Amino acid sequence: MRENIQDIYPLSPIQHGILFHGLHAPEMGLYHMQFVYTFSGNLNLAAFKYAWQQVASRHTILRTSFYWEELDKPLQVVHQQVEVPVEYQDWQELNPLEQQERLKSFIDSDRLRRFDFSQAPLMRVAIIQIQEHAYYLVWSSNLIILDGWSYPLVLNDVIEIYEAYCRGQDPSLAEGSSFKDYIKWLKQQDLSKAEEFWRQQLSGVKEPTPLTNLYSNNLSNLEERYEDIQISLSAATTKNLDSLARQHHLTMNTLVQGAWAILLSSYSGKNEVIYGCTTSGRPVDLERSESMVGEMVNTLPVNIKIDLDEYLLSWLQQLQTQLVEVREYEYSPLVDIQKCSKVPGNVPLFESFVVFENQKTGKFLQEWGSLNISEQTSYYKTNYPLTIVGYPGLELTIGINYDFRRFDAATIINILEHLKILLEGMVTNPKVHLKELLLLTEQTPDIKLLMLDKEMSLDFDFVLAN
Repeated sequence: MRENIQDIYPLSPIQHGILFHGLHAPEMGLYHMQFVYTFSGNLNLAAFKYAWQQVASRHTILRTSFYWEELDKPLQVVHQQVEVPVEYQDWQELNPLEQQERLKSFIDSDRLRRFDFSQAPLMRVAIIQIQEHAYYLVWSSNLIILDGWSYPLVLNDVIEIYEAYCRGQDPSLAEGSSFKDYIKWLKQQDLSKAEEFWRQQLSGVKEPTPLTNLYSNNLSNLEERYEDIQISLSAATTKNLDSLARQHHLTMNTLVQGAWAILLSSYSGKNEVIYGCTTSGRPVDLERSESMVGEMVNTLPVNIKIDLDEYLLSWLQQLQTQLVEVREYEYSPLVDIQKCSKVPGNVPLFESFVVFENQKTGKFLQEWGSLNISEQTSYYKTNYPLTIVGYPGLELTIGINYDFRRFDAATIINILEHLKILLEGMVTNPKVHLKELLLLTEQTPDIKLLMLDKEMSLDFDFVLAN
């Protein structure tokens, strides 16, 4: 065992938090990431398995396990070699309906297969053949080793290695990554300077912005489960939003966060709200950080005032300035940030957070390889009750991942429709006051009532991923 150990070093703050939740509530399956892809082509199964093994040899985090027993602080251990589990199943004899039912059952059971943090690798792959040249690919991992930025990097390597192997060539890839470089960088950061910044940012925060007005009754006894509902804006609206952002030196991320902050103020009745946002955690002064594979994102608080008499554009520019400042201290552990507020340590600093993905994995994959891979769905679960996710593309997609013991689907669809209305309103008339923009949400029928009558057969484009 010892001869297979390559390196040992501490965890990053976000890894520490994920490990804590995984050990203290393993039955909840938090931070389990699952992608399901469809692909077609003449698959070379041996080459595909080979590619997954080789990609693990390229990046240390894919050969990492975690140890915590009898230790003051947990450690991560990099192994010299690991074997990535790649399972193959043949469902060609089943009809399409049976295949769909079997896939749902397989996906559900796969989610229940918890990862053992002490055993590397913390990921697995299943290839399911449904026709002569058609397959499902189910890729599961724990977010303690991979963040959203890393998944396309790993898939790129897999496809490059696969294609080269099929041609009998060596892949032309840059050197793999060592996650230890990021851990070393973290140790060099000035936490006292960050503490001063966060004390200023959170000086008046005594409690998280409540979501209780959105909670549904009689859901507490339901089985633990998280759901994900998505809504897409039109291509024309997305293009106009992008133009608006560029014209006023804003980002699409800022527009989405701004829409959520305005709604959060309206829902809670507070003129100052706090929510979380994720940052990539890939510092410009860390060499090759953009190509590093690992869990580097961080979730940071955004505490902002909502003055409804303020003009939208000037308020959005203030928000963007604040987000840039926050980014300077994205290395700060959230547990230390919370100590800079007056929120008790046993209470979460915020109950909702916003994620804006850098790229959709499916779009990324369409540009590579001979297997015609496309993303079908993804699944994940965090310890926050409400997560708003922005997916860029020709049509901006907004998703909400939620704890359905607190919210019903009708409420989530209502929120998504309000987000859509606000974003469309920004395009239609960006020179409005915040209160005029917010008024647009009051001019629509209650989506909840529509849901009760139509059982989700709505006119707009929603996708419910169970």
